[in-house]
Amino acid sequence: MIGKLKGTIDEIGDDYVLVDVHGICYVAFCSARTLSRLGSVGEACVLFIETYVREDQLKLFGFMTALEREWFNLLQSVQGVGAKVALAVLSTLPPSELATAIALQDRTAVSRAQGVGPKVAVRIVTELKNKAPALAGEAAGTIGLKQELGEGVAAAPVADAVSALTNLGYSRDQAANAVAAAMKTAGEGADSARLIRLGLKELAR
Repeated sequence: MIGKLKGTIDEIGDDYVLVDVHGICYVAFCSARTLSRLGSVGEACVLFIETYVREDQLKLFGFMTALEREWFNLLQSVQGVGAKVALAVLSTLPPSELATAIALQDRTAVSRAQGVGPKVAVRIVTELKNKAPALAGEAAGTIGLKQELGEGVAAAPVADAVSALTNLGYSRDQAANAVAAAMKTAGEGADSARLIRLGLKELAR
């Protein structure tokens, strides 16, 4: 079992990178996002590896972070999601944005990934909603609020403020982040008008 590769980039293909580790070259299949962040041929690289062993093949999948690797495995627990689709999702959404999309039940964001149809997108946001908070990464501070919004159980002033900001053209994620920041200033009992005002200040920064 290979858990991590440290070596030099020998070649970068459309969906893989060839890593030279002391003269032995390993092929690691990666998301487009990972490939774009690796660097150039001849540069050093470190990849977290998930090893797939099947009767007829052995494949290595490479990731920039352990968190991305965890999402790769978690996504495949959903019916209809294999390694190829999981990589496509991670090519479209980094871990924090994926956790946010699932928390907000944003099927549209998930379905932007190649190979993810409406039914699979629904299964991803539905089946993984309770697991997303633990893998939220940079979005951990606001994931609880976003989950409440996604499930329709957020307090009325909060839901109204987020709705008002989205009506002004901001994404639901941007609006939720702004309202979360506004709540820290205004306190839990603030009305929607105050949350909207403070939220707009946050968005203007």
